[in-house]
Amino acid sequence: MRALSQLVKFAEKLVGSFQINLGEALALTIGFFMAVGALINALPSFWIIPKIGPFQGEYLRAVMMAFGVSVVVFSTGFAQLSLSRDKKYFSLALIFDAALILTAVGIAWDFAVTTIQIQEGLFFFEEYHAWITFVGICIFTLLCWRIWGMPLAIFAIIMVAYYFTGQHLPSLLSIRPMEFIENFPEDMWYNLNKGVIGLIFEIVIFTVFPFIIFGAMLEATGVGASLIRFAFSLTKNTRGGPAHAAVLASSLFGTMSGVPVANVVGTGVLTIPLIKRRGFTPTFAGAVEATASTGGQIMPPIMGAAALIMADTLQISYLVVITAALMPALFYYASLFFTVTFEARRLDIKTGEIGEEMAVTRDDVINLLVLFAAVMVIITVLLNGYSASAAGVLVVLFLLPAGFFCKEVRARPVNLVIGMAKGGTQFSKLLMAIGVVGVVLGVLSSTGLPFRLANAIEILMGHSLLIALIVTAITAIVFGMGMPTLPAYLTIILILGPTLTKLGLSLLVAHMFVFYFGCASSITPPVALAAYAGASIAGAGPMRTGLLALRIGAAMFIVPFVFAFYPDLLLVEEVGGFEWGVLISISLRLLLCLWLLASAFSGYDARKIEWPEIVLRLALAAAVLYTDTLISTGAVVLGVALIGYNYILARRSVAASTA
Repeated sequence: MRALSQLVKFAEKLVGSFQINLGEALALTIGFFMAVGALINALPSFWIIPKIGPFQGEYLRAVMMAFGVSVVVFSTGFAQLSLSRDKKYFSLALIFDAALILTAVGIAWDFAVTTIQIQEGLFFFEEYHAWITFVGICIFTLLCWRIWGMPLAIFAIIMVAYYFTGQHLPSLLSIRPMEFIENFPEDMWYNLNKGVIGLIFEIVIFTVFPFIIFGAMLEATGVGASLIRFAFSLTKNTRGGPAHAAVLASSLFGTMSGVPVANVVGTGVLTIPLIKRRGFTPTFAGAVEATASTGGQIMPPIMGAAALIMADTLQISYLVVITAALMPALFYYASLFFTVTFEARRLDIKTGEIGEEMAVTRDDVINLLVLFAAVMVIITVLLNGYSASAAGVLVVLFLLPAGFFCKEVRARPVNLVIGMAKGGTQFSKLLMAIGVVGVVLGVLSSTGLPFRLANAIEILMGHSLLIALIVTAITAIVFGMGMPTLPAYLTIILILGPTLTKLGLSLLVAHMFVFYFGCASSITPPVALAAYAGASIAGAGPMRTGLLALRIGAAMFIVPFVFAFYPDLLLVEEVGGFEWGVLISISLRLLLCLWLLASAFSGYDARKIEWPEIVLRLALAAAVLYTDTLISTGAVVLGVALIGYNYILARRSVAASTA
């Protein structure tokens, strides 16, 4: 005992002297090996490259679980928390962290061995299997709470409680009694299809991980800063200037990062001060960056890795998913451009010069060419019939030599290694949330709750698709608050997906609809994390910034309803086909709708808009999307006339002032 105490004190001094660097170094080291293993696992047979993987699924999931828990504990564990807050509890925290890692390794090994035994013949669970299941769920829930906050973890706890007590609930929620030994291990842990380390867990390892590595390596090459400078050069002659640049840069950067808050921090530290300097308010600067960064998740080709999961889940081509996502994403960003333009007019902001620090250099051009070539590698691999995971691996292999064209990599080649390692650490944090989603999936699959809810909702709503969509949208926003988008999307589609498909929506449209509202939760108060991150950089009030972001990003709440009723907007046959006439009609009407909404919310178009006209524009914005042709056509004519009249009055006002 005395020896253990001395060892703990020595570790405390050692770690304390490094602060959090030692933990981060260990996390990065394990993360690097995780990244290498994931690339080898998904490596396709290509050219002279031999096919080594995939590794046996049972061992792959077990190893990734043990490594993922270790990375999270080393980088953001309770010992690190103690060092940053109250060092007197460091010894206890260090012991607890060590116990977490050792326990995770032990139960991961047991998972691999036991699942193989189950497949080899008749198998009976014992009490210790049930306790291992319970401990495994506790580890994932605890670390998910530590990394991603309370909402998803609390929901998982509620789901487990429901699993054991559901038989005592009313008829709709009532389930058969679940046994702790006979049912719990089989449903929640030792199951290769559902449960904590189920099929979704392996899909994320196989398909999503290579793209997370790709995104982390791109950041290491300095491409992110080049994207921002490129965006500034394209928008330098617009009145919005830096605000328009933030919209453009965040759409490009956000599709790779996939995390709105990371996107806000990555681009906002450069764009927000420049937006304020141009004359926009701090609240507007933080809000426009938050909405633009959130939209990066819906922008192809990567969409924060959600497109990959959607393709695997629906068993359709990844190219189909990103094609379907393209038009809605472009309309969303068009609405942001409109809003910035109207705000600049309202504040009478003129065009201005960009500073020397934002000028595009030769190195930026090279970085952007590397990025363009990487995207072309992804598309080429997919067009040649390879899987999305193969595309992710091959683009990383391409980036290893191509990265040396970038100045930052030539100056510091270790950046590429660090990029791979950071990909491993980012993935480990995501894995904790995916494990908790597995808990939810295990409960829902075992109890059949989603299908009973679908039947009940269908009866209550009277087969109304619109009401079902509204309920789904509200639920998705509430569930998504404080959660990473990918787990939020997976959780919500499991619960409400059957309802939408029963009411006539195709699977792809239902998944896209839920995904959009999962993203929208990042700018929806009271837990608008992206908006709060923007507010902290801009020096603005968090709630005011969140409410303004909600107004600026209104298209995020409108576009999904449009493609639900007009699936032609998604451009793919998998939604039931599309007609060019319908596509052109709804595209023009949606563009007019977004113009009317943005101007009404800004209170400005070519000139100031008074309250009666604001109300009229909002009404017309809704009417132009109506499915009745007579109503929508009349609204289009009135809307165009209203905009034209506003411009005529503005020109007369200018002519009168200069006469």
